[in-house]
Amino acid sequence: MIEALDGLRDVIVCETRISRIALVNGKAVLEYRGYDIRDLAKHSCYEEVAYLLLYGELPKKYELQDFKIELAERREIPPQIIGLLTHLPQYTHPMVVLRTSISYLGSLDKLKDLKTKEENLEKSKNLIAKIPTIIAYYHRIRMGKNLIPPTLELGHAANFLYMMHGYEPSKIAEKALDVDLVLHAEHELNASTFAARIAASTLADMYACVVAATGTLMGPLHGGAAQEVMKMLREVATPGGADEYVRKKLEKGERLMGFGHRIYKSIIDPRAEILRELARDLAKIGNRIWFEISEAIAESAYKYKKLLPNVDFYSASVYANLNIPDDLFVNMFAMGRIAGWLAHIIEQYETNKLLRPRAKYIGETERKYVPLDQR
Repeated sequence: MIEALDGLRDVIVCETRISRIALVNGKAVLEYRGYDIRDLAKHSCYEEVAYLLLYGELPKKYELQDFKIELAERREIPPQIIGLLTHLPQYTHPMVVLRTSISYLGSLDKLKDLKTKEENLEKSKNLIAKIPTIIAYYHRIRMGKNLIPPTLELGHAANFLYMMHGYEPSKIAEKALDVDLVLHAEHELNASTFAARIAASTLADMYACVVAATGTLMGPLHGGAAQEVMKMLREVATPGGADEYVRKKLEKGERLMGFGHRIYKSIIDPRAEILRELARDLAKIGNRIWFEISEAIAESAYKYKKLLPNVDFYSASVYANLNIPDDLFVNMFAMGRIAGWLAHIIEQYETNKLLRPRAKYIGETERKYVPLDQR
């Protein structure tokens, strides 16, 4: 058998037309359907990027407008889901709430096992539209506040913040969340997307595939990293405390959350560069301390070990200044990544071969069986 590579490092398991990660002239390149992430973050909105991922092409003006209207009209969630949100234990992590709600949505879909192109797109638009409502509703329910129904008047990002907080966000806040969702929308075969494709390769229904992805995303080495970054920012407390904190952490051989990446090793994650600017902009109208601490930590991490921030690092201060609770950070990741998951699930359905890798056995062999009464 071929030698086992830790964590499937650099193993190619499928072909895709959805996204490309590459190193070109010493610079990290991330493309969605061939379009550079920097251009998409600068010029597109999340709805346009979701359309691109699902349909393979950038929409024309009327197509984007129709797509936005379609998503807006699908934002309401069934009363059964609202009932679920009100009856889950208060200690339930919001990401567990989300994956349970997605599974419940599947049980309400009489066509959940139908996998035509048209039906796959219908399910995809429903999930993209309803996930923000589930997240916002659960937050308000656990806080004992009245639900704020979605509005048709606001875009995807602005409507979520409106449902969360009860007032329309500033243009800076709306833009920050919108770009954050664009940056999180897709990233090739990360752990959660791979989990979704494995489920899809068995021809499981789309909801089951998304549940597999959400369960995988929750791990602190994947989507849970931003929440761990925020925990670190709170522990450091002031910019002046960053250097000693980082030095001691590294001396103990402990992991510094929000730094390093399996693919972006000696170069910076292009998403982190963009998020840094978003964090800086939000700091001007919010609490500057989180961005200042982040900058101090990043400086020390590079000084001591040449570590570079990844997408999770500046996401923490962005979310904090959008008044998103720490335990919702993973949900925010899912709210963006759902478009990429769905694109991969559909692609897997269309080009399907069961994903069934092998394992290299390293245990004992040819052992002689000893009857129970002789042991």
